[in-house]
Amino acid sequence: MITVDEALAACLALADPLPCEEVPLVNANGRVLAKPVRARRDQPPFAASAMDGYAVTAETPQPGDRFNVIGEAAAGHVWNGHLGDGQAVRIFTGAPVPDGAARVIIQEDVTRAGDVITLGDRLDRQTNIRPAGGDFLTGDALEAPRILRPADLALAAAMNLPTLPVTRKPVVALIATGDELVQPGETPRPDQIVASNSYGLKALAEAAGAHTRLLPIALDTVESLASTLKLAADADIIVTIGGASVGDHDLVAQVAASEGLERSFYKVALRPGKPLMAGRMGKAALLGLPGNPVSAMVCGQIFLVPMIRAMLGLGKAPAPRETAELAVDLPQNGPREHYMRATLEPGSRFALVTPDPRQDSSLLSVLSRADALMIYPPSAGPLRAGSLVDILRL
Repeated sequence: MITVDEALAACLALADPLPCEEVPLVNANGRVLAKPVRARRDQPPFAASAMDGYAVTAETPQPGDRFNVIGEAAAGHVWNGHLGDGQAVRIFTGAPVPDGAARVIIQEDVTRAGDVITLGDRLDRQTNIRPAGGDFLTGDALEAPRILRPADLALAAAMNLPTLPVTRKPVVALIATGDELVQPGETPRPDQIVASNSYGLKALAEAAGAHTRLLPIALDTVESLASTLKLAADADIIVTIGGASVGDHDLVAQVAASEGLERSFYKVALRPGKPLMAGRMGKAALLGLPGNPVSAMVCGQIFLVPMIRAMLGLGKAPAPRETAELAVDLPQNGPREHYMRATLEPGSRFALVTPDPRQDSSLLSVLSRADALMIYPPSAGPLRAGSLVDILRL
């Protein structure tokens, strides 16, 4: 068996960044910007009023000063006249400031009678003018790589960019294997169970930025598994679920090898998830996950999500860990790195983490209640309450 770190390094070696594609700005939320983009204009493109009020040339107006109003400027409607001393232009937020204006007197500091304004006793000290290019200048960059957020899209729109170059989404093909499986909603025989792993892994992969394909359940025959693997030939990552152990009905390694699999490793010192396999099959990376539901989901967090992020150009790195404080005593761990399903609650310095007393790899209800995976290093411990541990948030 190899370590979790060694297995992850081997998985990431199979996951190179994918090409980029141009997508409309309206469809770019959550995508990964593949390369920097640059503003096509200054923002704002002109000196703009920050308030509703009156533009004047006076730099230090005084209470009681009077000005003649000679025009009006609104957003989208520039006033093109000449503003002289003793004159004012009625102006609204976002409107271009007339040439020569030194400040905008906010309307709350003004009394108006006809076309004459008189300044009040409590003048705002600000100029209330946003300088041209005060936000960004032509050529300023939105850097990459980055997962595009709503604020980034607003910025790109202001930069006058109708499309953005984003990394193509990895295509992840999910293949559940086993005669014992039926789809949700079907009526299983007494010796069958409902396939659950595919749906959890589909959601996990899509949340990480992939496009997923749920393929038909592959039966425990060479012919069925081989034909299903052929359906996934155009995927970037093929994920098989179950059939990766060494029993008589565990056929994934055998059939994948016949289809050209170059195996990177088999078996990891990991709990849950020891019977894990990965390799290269044609142009696709293949990740063979255990069939136990929790094992499959935990391995998805540890291995599949980082592979997707690597293909998106976000770097080859493990899922980020945090420090937490153990809330209970734990006995010594065994020889495998244990990812324990756990709940979190606020603590004084760090979150308090409590591993569930039931850690069987078949218990999806425990995983559903969990906030995090507590990472217990191999052969470590025993640990006392108050010890600092690493966690992986779910």
